[in-house]
Amino acid sequence: MSVLIVIPARFASTRYPGKPLATLRGATGESKSLVHRSWEAACTVKGVDRVVVATDDDRIRDAAEAFGAEVVMTSETCENGTERCSEAFDNLGGGYDIIVNLQGDAPLTPAWFVEDLVKGLQADPNAQVATPVLRCDGQALNGFLEDRKAGRVGGTTAVFSAQNHAMYFSKEVIPYTSDTYADDAQTPVFHHVGVYAYRPKALAAYPALSSGPLEKLEGLEQLRFMEHGHTVLCVEVEARGRQFWELNNPEDVPRIEAMMAQMGAA
Repeated sequence: MSVLIVIPARFASTRYPGKPLATLRGATGESKSLVHRSWEAACTVKGVDRVVVATDDDRIRDAAEAFGAEVVMTSETCENGTERCSEAFDNLGGGYDIIVNLQGDAPLTPAWFVEDLVKGLQADPNAQVATPVLRCDGQALNGFLEDRKAGRVGGTTAVFSAQNHAMYFSKEVIPYTSDTYADDAQTPVFHHVGVYAYRPKALAAYPALSSGPLEKLEGLEQLRFMEHGHTVLCVEVEARGRQFWELNNPEDVPRIEAMMAQMGAA
């Protein structure tokens, strides 16, 4: 099955304007933009036929083309990354069996997350959309809880059925647990990793679906699928010793740079 990766990147982020062009310093001291590092991560995924950056901003287009990325221009009216992926897919003329939305704020996304995601969607004919989830250890969970106490969104969590079909996603930490966990202990909380794989029919239908109350409250695009009855598959992935964090706020930059230094990521 042919696979397309789309990296949606917009300049006018509400929480962090200009985020795709924010720079991250790697272990060697070299600084690269967020969109550059996300593109590099996408290019390491096996079994992918094409990688494009989708944006509505000339500054992002120029920066992406300068480091060698293929860019697809999209409209300013896209409300989220899924809508931007849908428009980019349409502008490219379709022709792919699975479209992956590798959001540009997750440069530490391991290649096997995406590879496992594609395999999961291929194996579940009832799912129209798939997204990875990562079981939190105590360190990750405590980081989420600290962020919420400080009024920041540290990440999104997910709960799902025995069939791994999503029941809900939230920027709050769910499910609730009163237990405390050591840094290396497993917890019942799953971190939702901001990557999606779509079947073409589901992606094409998305922009015409109305935005429901849950999507508006949480600001999570995947809830639109769920509010309209689409099955979203949660694919559990393994960290394999890798740390993972999304860049949601300016305060996340030093945290991600520290992770990159620890991993030796250039």
